[in-house]
Amino acid sequence: MKIKRSILAIQQYVKHILLRFSLGRIISLGVRSHIPQRQLIAVYVGYAVIGTLLLMLPFSTRADIPLVDNLFTVVSAVSTTGLATVDVSTDYTFTGQAVILWLIQMGGLGYMTLSSFVMLHLTGHAVRRDKKLLNAQFTHPDTIDSRSMVRSVVKYTFILEAVGFLLLYPYFLWMGAEKPLWSAVFHSISAFCTAGFSIYSDNLMQFQTDWYVNIVIMALSVAGAMGFIMMTDLMRKITRRRYKISFTTKIIITITGLQSLWGMLHLFFFEDSFRGFDTADRLLVSMFQSVSAMTTVGYNTVDVGVMVPISLLVLSFLMYIGASPSGTGGGLKSTTVSAIFAYTKNKLGLHRNVALCGNIIPQYRVETAITSSFVYTTVLCVGIYLIALFEPDDADMLKITFESASALATAGLSSGILPSITIASKVVLILLMFIGRVGVITFGNAILIREKVSGERVENDVAV
Repeated sequence: MKIKRSILAIQQYVKHILLRFSLGRIISLGVRSHIPQRQLIAVYVGYAVIGTLLLMLPFSTRADIPLVDNLFTVVSAVSTTGLATVDVSTDYTFTGQAVILWLIQMGGLGYMTLSSFVMLHLTGHAVRRDKKLLNAQFTHPDTIDSRSMVRSVVKYTFILEAVGFLLLYPYFLWMGAEKPLWSAVFHSISAFCTAGFSIYSDNLMQFQTDWYVNIVIMALSVAGAMGFIMMTDLMRKITRRRYKISFTTKIIITITGLQSLWGMLHLFFFEDSFRGFDTADRLLVSMFQSVSAMTTVGYNTVDVGVMVPISLLVLSFLMYIGASPSGTGGGLKSTTVSAIFAYTKNKLGLHRNVALCGNIIPQYRVETAITSSFVYTTVLCVGIYLIALFEPDDADMLKITFESASALATAGLSSGILPSITIASKVVLILLMFIGRVGVITFGNAILIREKVSGERVENDVAV
């Protein structure tokens, strides 16, 4: 009995320590704020600092990489973007690539998700401040509580990444790919987290007509981009006969499908650089690049820089809309676009309520969508303007727009101008990737919310 009591006492002590333990405070380098949006930004700044310091270590690089380029790579990794001003495959060692992959994984999951999962598993409790940070980090339906969300996201992520590895490793080994084990691990995680980083200098161009690799990568990126809300809905539909798929899932599937189809058809029929492929291969590369832009995974199996202007514009629009809420992709989000469409349609029809396909959209969702759209577009335009100022007068404005849209959407597709842009332009792209990762609403809240402290009470007033 004494031994049992001692064990229980030790367990209670461990739980007490864990409940007082703040991973976020360590990662944010001691910065702490009662406003969750500011704490979230502090954490991602901490990731950027820690990651940059790790990449600056001698055993992480094979070349003398400037500080701004290491910072660019780190922010691109933690924001799951995939843009790079250096060659990740040749300029970073295995250790450096492992640091990048760790940042991708934490960026894809969100730092609060994994730490909260461990806390729930060990103690059965979630710290109150962690719940606030989770709500600031993820958009999810009111019907899903934080515990269910955390467990679903973590399990969903690791299971699908493991499936991706099991599908890629034997194939890479069979075809004699370079570093098959590491390649399978790296590309499985990078694809699911819609990061688009590759350990190959040509990204995935060596696999441009390989249907197997293309389909696996597309499946992983679509699963990551569409998010756990849709996957949870589909699993419930499979296991419960009478279960009805939610309206949110229907919207996600519809817009995702329409975006992918439009991009694929445009590239197939109108992209001149694809005409050298036979019909089947042209269909494959068209589909892959469309999905890559829509999911914001950012992988490329062709040279995006040689595409005709209208194709770059189409891909920019796909990246602008982007993926879905509670997924690993970026962009304005499919549900935001649907809410704005419904609002516009109903206002033009002089209807009082905002409805779409017979479903009433709550007013606060509409207001959030409009605000998000305005701020997102404003940030994008400011980014394009600043980069245009910092680049030579003869710079290609369409390519500047493309890079800016890719950075803010955390997409990672590049028109090929990154190695030659100025340091000031790199800093602007770093800021765009950072804002795209934390979210424009979160970023705006962190700036405009004012904290008023009266005794022990904290009030949050939004500056309008």
